[in-house]
Amino acid sequence: MKRLVLLVVALVFAFSTTAMAVDQAAVKADTKVEKAAVKADAKVDKAEVKADAKKAKADAKAAKAEKKADAKKAKAEKKADEAAPAAK
Repeated sequence: MKRLVLLVVALVFAFSTTAMAVDQAAVKADTKVEKAAVKADAKVDKAEVKADAKKAKADAKAAKAEKKADAKKAKAEKKADEAAPAAK
């Protein structure tokens, strides 16, 4: 009977240590996955910020070009108006 109890205790000990080792490995794996996910999210966020900055820069450049074109158009219309009365 004493041997049976010792055998059961040994089996319970072996099972519990094995289970703990598996749990620790799972926790480590989960931690690695979470870290990788965080890094990937950070990269995506950084890329989005970069893309937004490029878009804003392009929009500003387009607005500047449009403003310049409008100024040239107004100047040309003014010249045309000045030249038209002189032709009459």
